[in-house]
Amino acid sequence: MPEPFKNNFDETAISTMAEHLARGNADFNVDSFISFATSGLEDLELKQRSSRLTDALELYLPKDYKTAANILTASLDTPKQPGIHGWPIMPMADYIARHGLQDVEFSLDVLKAMTSRFTSEFAIRPFILTHPKLTLKTLSHWAKDKDEHVRRLVSEGTRPRLPWGIQLKPFVKDPTAVLPLLESLKNDPSEYVRRSVANHLNDISKDHPDLVVELAKGWMVKAPKDRRRLIKHGLRTLIKAGHPGALSALGYTSPKVTVSHFEILTDTVQLGEAAHFTLNIRSTTNKDQPLIIDYAVHHVRSGGKNTKKVFKWKNVTLKGHETLNITRRHAFKKISTRRYYSGCHKIEILVNGKSLGKAAFTLLLN
Repeated sequence: MPEPFKNNFDETAISTMAEHLARGNADFNVDSFISFATSGLEDLELKQRSSRLTDALELYLPKDYKTAANILTASLDTPKQPGIHGWPIMPMADYIARHGLQDVEFSLDVLKAMTSRFTSEFAIRPFILTHPKLTLKTLSHWAKDKDEHVRRLVSEGTRPRLPWGIQLKPFVKDPTAVLPLLESLKNDPSEYVRRSVANHLNDISKDHPDLVVELAKGWMVKAPKDRRRLIKHGLRTLIKAGHPGALSALGYTSPKVTVSHFEILTDTVQLGEAAHFTLNIRSTTNKDQPLIIDYAVHHVRSGGKNTKKVFKWKNVTLKGHETLNITRRHAFKKISTRRYYSGCHKIEILVNGKSLGKAAFTLLLN
């Protein structure tokens, strides 16, 4: 079983962090820092542990911001000297966000140094909100940086709905200001960066689907393989929703197929088990056609309502008049993000976003 994320801030990591901080500050109280940061550690989750470390930095670093920030920078890992890298960068970057908003250019340089060792995607967001013009101008220069971590920060730090991060409400309302940044990164040589751009597009699509579709159509013109993959990943929410424009941008048209057979093989499914179903479709055209085959589960909710959740299944190119037979199992496991209810559930087949049929089964909780 993998280690919990919160253990990235265990006593060993905190002690090592303190030793590196002391390297640039002879007055740094290592023992007090460790004692404060590890107090009640077992009861704290990852973000709580990170916040506790930021509090510890406030208590035990010099009160002068620039002096403290320079100590943080001096503690970073370099090719010549081991230092802080990885998860401990998170509380350090948050310290800069808490105290550096009045000295923007200096603070952004510190965050740039830190992001090379992990990421400053959360800490840069207060700077975007309080000093948008200067921060975006700086990010436009960083988009050309030789370090892929810095280039990724340009996209990841400006995502309007970044998980765990402060929501950038101005960009949720109008993302126009960040589009030039994404434009400059759409052909980035790093998959790490391109993946961030795709996730950024997906964020925007939740509020401005038509804008993202038009952008995608432009990017698809003479697009190399890597950019096509980026666009497809960026449109994933719209594709699952069957958005016609998103499907069209990727070359998926209304499917010319008939369903010869669709059947759920398990009429009754016990929670903890799986529904098994089979699908047989046949092409009704002479031409090859790319197909996105998904399925939706219509879950019963309280009060007789139901909710629909789409799941990925298969991407194929169906040849003219070809027949495709595929099967699937969908497990119903207890998970923290969903509460199941007994009753009639349905599975719906979606091909290029178009519904081609539903079938019902009964889910039992005991």
